[in-house]
Amino acid sequence: ADNLSDALKKLKITTTDSTADSFEGCLDCLLQALAQNNTETSEKIQKSGVLQVFASLLMPQSSCTAKVANIIAEVARNEFMRNPCVDAGLVPPLVQLLNCKDQEVLLQTGRALGNICYDSHEGRNAVDHAGGAHIVVDHLRSLCSKTDPASEKLLTVFCGMLMNYSNENDTLQSQLINMGVIPTLVKLLGIHCQNAALTEMCLVAFGNLAELESSKEQFAYTNIAEELVKLFKKQIEHDKKEMIFEVLAPLAENDIIKLQLVEAGLVECLLEIVQKTVDSDKEDDIAELKTASDLMVLLLLGDESMQKLFEGGRGSVFQRVLSWIPSNSHQLQLAGALAIANFARNDGNCIHMVDNGIVQKLMDLLDRHVEDGNVTVQHAALSALRNLAIPVVNKAKMLSAGVAEAVLKFLRSEMPPVQFKLLGTLRMLIDAQAEAAEQLGKNVKLVERLVEWCEAKDHAGVMGESNRLLSALIRHSKSKDVIRTIVQSGGIKHLVTMATSEHVIMQNEALVALALIAALELVTAEKDLENAQLVQILHRLLSDDRSAPEIKYNSMVLICALIGSEPLQKEVQSMAFLEVVSKLRSHENKTVAQQASLTEQRLAVES
Repeated sequence: ADNLSDALKKLKITTTDSTADSFEGCLDCLLQALAQNNTETSEKIQKSGVLQVFASLLMPQSSCTAKVANIIAEVARNEFMRNPCVDAGLVPPLVQLLNCKDQEVLLQTGRALGNICYDSHEGRNAVDHAGGAHIVVDHLRSLCSKTDPASEKLLTVFCGMLMNYSNENDTLQSQLINMGVIPTLVKLLGIHCQNAALTEMCLVAFGNLAELESSKEQFAYTNIAEELVKLFKKQIEHDKKEMIFEVLAPLAENDIIKLQLVEAGLVECLLEIVQKTVDSDKEDDIAELKTASDLMVLLLLGDESMQKLFEGGRGSVFQRVLSWIPSNSHQLQLAGALAIANFARNDGNCIHMVDNGIVQKLMDLLDRHVEDGNVTVQHAALSALRNLAIPVVNKAKMLSAGVAEAVLKFLRSEMPPVQFKLLGTLRMLIDAQAEAAEQLGKNVKLVERLVEWCEAKDHAGVMGESNRLLSALIRHSKSKDVIRTIVQSGGIKHLVTMATSEHVIMQNEALVALALIAALELVTAEKDLENAQLVQILHRLLSDDRSAPEIKYNSMVLICALIGSEPLQKEVQSMAFLEVVSKLRSHENKTVAQQASLTEQRLAVES
């Protein structure tokens, strides 16, 4: 301790002596003390005011510059010392040292700057203002191909410095991307794949940068996919695989890179991991299974990569994914169902899968999760069924396979994501299927649940889908029984509210359903339509210049139907509809103009 105090005093006194060589012994003493107790020594250095002295000692031509930079690097390992290092003006002279040729000076300077930047906003700003990142990126470029141990050590330190510099800072990450650091880092990874420390630094740097959209575009023009898959195949340790996964996941959000990863053979690696870990109960294996199967699903989100793996339904990958669905692992069931939902993104694939018995597999899976089931699996299986039900030719096949009944078992679910998919699946199934729409529309339990969900204000998606399904039951069945069931369950007011939706498609669906109600069961629905103030809403829709032509057209069709009811006709007369309708006779849309003439005639006769 006495030696340390003496050394600090001596350093303070001899600052005027520009030949720094005279206190080399003092610097050695400081380094020794830091090695023994870094925190305590750093505190003493700070109190002594020697930090300011260091700024004048960082001279390129001095023999002790590397030691001073080393001391700063050691001191800056402590969080409480980073701001004092910045305040002491150490960053600009350190950045200047990056221009020197001495490898030891470069190494210690890189360490010092990297540590000052670590988790320090002030440190990063100071390095940014001094232009440090630019010089480091240039060094990486020029050293990239050198494989001697000293160069690799320097590359590792510089990668680490850039990582600390840009960590969790979008602006600085963008700056590095604009400097073109990505192709250099990818090249580094390829050349130095045998060097574990450098590889690790590259991976962390990628993980930092890969979150930004602009980086993905740059990555797509490198051979990153190939390099990462090559590296991945060599890994045995769980931690290393995890590191590569952390880079792969954000990169795989880009469609071009998805395809590159598929072509580089990532899928085979993932399937192998699944096979190895599926029956294991070790924590690491469970984590790896989840990551691998999640990543597999992500790769299938790209249209090209998905089609490549589907291979007309004969692909080995597609077949393997199918085998996940009956598995006993919830994680694999989930990934399998999500993968099917992703494969089911075009009509050709959907038709092929339904013809080859996928529906039964999904229904069996749902069956396993009816009682206290896994919500994510329910949601995924319903998503897959909903997508498969989109092509017209699949609807009747799926209905006769019993999909509607399988889906209805989840009516009791209190989970909004499950409710949302359940509603979407039923709506897809009954599209233009009159018999199925009638059967479901007369199901009192279903209709009552729909009416309840139409009020789910906290869950806009569920509310919207419930309204759309109510309307679809009427539109596709055109059945009086269905309309009566919906009236008795209190559904009319929701269809009227739906006519005021901000989405034109929903407004239109509501108006068509209401027109059918008015045409087929006006007497039954009369009171509810009156209470829901339908006539005022139609007046508003017709008067509003922003209403779409189809909304105006269907509103007039509905008005003509409503005047068959005495109380509703009185309301129409009291609201000066003639005036609004006669203006629409000169509407630019011919169909609207024609309907306006017809409606005007009807209103004139009735008045």
